[in-house]
Amino acid sequence: MKDFWLCFVPLFVSVDAIGVLPMFLGLTEGIEKGPVRRILIQSVLTAMFVALVFLVGGTALLRLLGISIADFMVAGGIMIFVIAMSDLVSAEKRQRKVDKDSLGAVPLGVPLIAGPAVFTTSILLLNSYGAFMTAVSLVLNILIAGGIFSFAPQINSLLGKTGSKIISKIASLLLTAIAIMMIRRGIFLLIAQFIQGL
Repeated sequence: MKDFWLCFVPLFVSVDAIGVLPMFLGLTEGIEKGPVRRILIQSVLTAMFVALVFLVGGTALLRLLGISIADFMVAGGIMIFVIAMSDLVSAEKRQRKVDKDSLGAVPLGVPLIAGPAVFTTSILLLNSYGAFMTAVSLVLNILIAGGIFSFAPQINSLLGKTGSKIISKIASLLLTAIAIMMIRRGIFLLIAQFIQGL
C-alpha cells in the first residue's frame, strides 16, 4: 500500500487537475453540455492512451538512444522543475484558441492532462515501482482528472478563482520539490555508476 501511494502522489501532482481546471473552463466556455461531455471523454481517453503507450515504449526508446535512467532522471527533473517554476511564478496558465472537434485530444488530453511532467514522472516511477503499479496510478489519476473536469462549474464556484489559483500554486510547489528529488537521485546514481566504472 505504501508503494501505491509513493507512486500515486507524484503522478497526482504531475497531472495537476486543479491547476488545469481553469483552462478547461476557459476552453469549453460557451459550449453546450452535450459537446462538453464528448470533449471530456475524448480528453481522458487520449491522455490515457498516450500516457500508457509512452509508459510501455518509453524505456525502450531511452535504451535505443543510449540514455540511462540516471541521465533521464537528471534531464527529466530539470524539465519538470522548469515547468513547475513557470507555473509557480506566472500569473495565469496560458490558454490557446483551438478547434472544438480536436479540443478533447489537443490541448486537453495532450499536453494539459498527459504532458511532459506526467511522461517523465511515469518513466521514473516505472523504474522504481514496476509497470503494474505505475500504470494503475496513471489510469486512476487521469480518471480523477476527468471526474474533476466533469464537476468543473461546481468546483470553480466552490473554490472561486483565488482558491483555484492557490491550489494550483501548491501543486506546482510540490512538483518543484519532486523535481529536485529526481535531480538529486539522478546525480547520486551517475556518481555511483562513475565510481563502479573506475
